[in-house]
Amino acid sequence: MRLLILGTGGMANHHAEHFVAIDGVELVGGVDVDPTRLETFQAKHKIPNGFPSLDAAIAWGQFDAIANVTPDSIHHPTSIAALNAGKHVFCEKPLATDYAKAMEMTAVAEKAGLVNMVNLTYRNVAQLQKAREIVTSGQIGAVKHVEASYLQSWLVSKKWGDWRTGPQWLWRLSKKHGSNGVLGDIGVHILDFASYGSGLEIDHVFSRLKTFDKAPGNKIGEYELDANDSFTMAVDFNNGALGVIDLSRNGVYGYDIRTEILGTEGTLKIGYLRETPIMVMTKDGITHDTVPYFTERFEQAYISQLQNFADNLLQNRPPTVTCADGVAALQASAAATLSHKENRPVKIEEVSAKS
Repeated sequence: MRLLILGTGGMANHHAEHFVAIDGVELVGGVDVDPTRLETFQAKHKIPNGFPSLDAAIAWGQFDAIANVTPDSIHHPTSIAALNAGKHVFCEKPLATDYAKAMEMTAVAEKAGLVNMVNLTYRNVAQLQKAREIVTSGQIGAVKHVEASYLQSWLVSKKWGDWRTGPQWLWRLSKKHGSNGVLGDIGVHILDFASYGSGLEIDHVFSRLKTFDKAPGNKIGEYELDANDSFTMAVDFNNGALGVIDLSRNGVYGYDIRTEILGTEGTLKIGYLRETPIMVMTKDGITHDTVPYFTERFEQAYISQLQNFADNLLQNRPPTVTCADGVAALQASAAATLSHKENRPVKIEEVSAKS
């Protein structure tokens, strides 16, 4: 598999490092509008060919697939262009900035018979896989309630640097730069996490989004800080269960992910920092499952996603995360946005009608 890396920023380095370690994968090219950044990326990963645009790379044509590591708003046009050129696509999350565009990407890929995987990494984390197994096997009975949260810290903590001076953070706060805020950035993860872990589908949502004042005039340089920082959502699942999902960038934990699933026979907890890695409490007592912490397993989950993409192409193995999964997360996200805008509960299927 001859692979082209589209976008050569921070995350692209992880893609390059791990893809090149997979048997049968060859990094043949990189694409970036910044020639200095592209040249540095090529030298670091020993990539022979560099291009200032995807169009230039497609004109060259000597590759089979792309790893799309561009900003969120660029995922749709670049993935469509690659698919129309007959190239397979491994796309960073979210699949697109809205549900309609994600549906179009999926339709183009399916019509062409090409792979279009989305990097919903948490699907492969050991805790989530184990939790889904426990829940779907009936060990905690019928699910009645789900609570899920994903709390980031980078608006408060400087552990990863100062967001006020880093373009890699500032663009995530600016609608003009393609951001849908915390909902668009990590919302797809926790929405998928809650749904997949509980084995349920989201039916109705009632949501609130909030953007806080962060700088004089809410602007730093070219970046208008107008994308949402916090999100809460009440959920009705398809089996009648209720749920609460929330996101924020004002935590102090680093990356704190927690899900609690309440059933008629017991409760299951999945924790990152604040809880035991995975714990099941039943009516008869407490049992612990010794699945390691996310900090020990997340990197392997990420690597396995890349491996799965390569295996899909090289060995025709089915993908662990499909376009449909990425589309479902975006549909729920779009319903949340509509709910906030119109200040009312929204049924998921309404998004299709309004797209």
